[in-house]
Amino acid sequence: MARFRGLTLTAGLAVLGVLALTFAPALGQTPKYGGSLNVMLREDLAQGFAIHESSTISTVWPASPCFNNLVLFDPGKPVESADTIIGELAEKWSWQDNYRNLVFFLRKGVKWHDGKPFTSKDVKFTFDMLREAPDAQAKLRINPRKDWYANVEAIEVPDPYTVAFRLRRPQPSFLVMLASGYTPVYAAHVPPASYRTGCIGTGPFKVKEWRKGEFVEYMKNPDYFVKGRPYLDGLRYVVIAERGTRTAAIQAGRLDVSFPGETSKTIAEQLKQAVPQLVITPVGTTVNDNIIMNVKKPPFDNVKVRLAVSYAIDRRALIQAVHGGGAVVGASLAPKPYGVWGLAEKNLLALPGYGKPEDMKARARKLLAEAGITPQNPLRVEMATRAIAIYVDMASFVINELKQVGIEATLKQIETAQWHAMATRGDYQIGANLTGLGVDDPDGNFYENYGCGSPRNYSQYCNEQLMKMVDQQSQELNPAKRLALVYAIQRTLEEDAARPMLDWRLDYFTVWPHVKNLVPHHNIYNFGRLQEVWRDK
Repeated sequence: MARFRGLTLTAGLAVLGVLALTFAPALGQTPKYGGSLNVMLREDLAQGFAIHESSTISTVWPASPCFNNLVLFDPGKPVESADTIIGELAEKWSWQDNYRNLVFFLRKGVKWHDGKPFTSKDVKFTFDMLREAPDAQAKLRINPRKDWYANVEAIEVPDPYTVAFRLRRPQPSFLVMLASGYTPVYAAHVPPASYRTGCIGTGPFKVKEWRKGEFVEYMKNPDYFVKGRPYLDGLRYVVIAERGTRTAAIQAGRLDVSFPGETSKTIAEQLKQAVPQLVITPVGTTVNDNIIMNVKKPPFDNVKVRLAVSYAIDRRALIQAVHGGGAVVGASLAPKPYGVWGLAEKNLLALPGYGKPEDMKARARKLLAEAGITPQNPLRVEMATRAIAIYVDMASFVINELKQVGIEATLKQIETAQWHAMATRGDYQIGANLTGLGVDDPDGNFYENYGCGSPRNYSQYCNEQLMKMVDQQSQELNPAKRLALVYAIQRTLEEDAARPMLDWRLDYFTVWPHVKNLVPHHNIYNFGRLQEVWRDK
């Protein structure tokens, strides 16, 4: 058996967690078994159930019931942190060697949906594939979060129920990233490409039918390893592409559950007025509106032009006009109380775009003039955005703001199936974008969205000095020192206009009152398992 630096797999364990098999029933009620739920989908599954090839909640939300992670954020606790992580496929785990080695002891008796046993082989298969190890048994078509695993040096499986991750340097946040809804374990005996059309998981529900463009239907997994779960007999995710039709469907009771991140403050107020008994919960989303600019293509290779774009956009006006007040300003990490790492508004005022709007626009015009862009020589660009209402709304506002400083932008809508691939290739000039963070954590964000060469670094921004700071904060074990570094990184990103942040969206998650134990988190990606949800009707 291979051994790590000073690592003994059977001794000296500091056990951090054990799977909580039950959660407190809602309001003291006894959960009921049976029934199914109709759940909202805003679009079809562009990547099928292939979460590891996806960068959208449109895949994670409907695919989550099929899968399990090694660890997961407690579904009953809306605020996520390292302290709310529970085990799923891992029964217990231990950090060793000063956060350099992470050992998992796996649950026994777990079966894949096709009846084959789950073992450590599946874990190694999944994470060797994700980190693109030289000896990985499979490869993904697209690997958006490859950089989450760049610090993994080796994965050892000394027996069928033990997995050890050896890291190159300390990284406490590695466990947090493993708890994201973006981090399910795949089956080693199933080709990864097959997840684009079906799903063999270990999760509480099994795929019954996927009728493309219409619905995804699940049935209860009778062999699920958590005793007594799930409560529901099934789930049906209904595709409704038009926003008004979606709203009407939940208002009329044809849908029981809304889609995470899709219910604005304005829509929520309309729903509550029409149907007072609806349960509406305001939460953060860890999704931000931002501007991506290809720094390798003129004119956005010029930092003055990028900064002019950032200075031109009135963030607070956007929040009112587009979100009806249902968003908050912030830099590249969500501010409190929706996140724990973001800059407070008072610390944003000195950064581009956060001061008085008239002063900011004057600064934008000056920077453009210095770059040779004037009313006589205007900048004409194509503003790419995803063909979803929440993208188009924001993009239309931004286009109007840019026009006021001398940038003439025309809107180009891109279908979801092409959007992420286009952005990854850098096949655009400027785009109005939404970025969702799989976890509220600096490592999950900085390596994925700003790392030099990362597939999700759509702007292709690369700052080697900044990445040294990112590495430094990642291995810093003193919380106060780490937070100070994270603040400095966020300021640098805004001052470089790497990916100007406009706001952090809020969601007004809506369910009918007979839906119990569905607790929305301040992160739309991490509460979709639904094994604890039951129907009181």
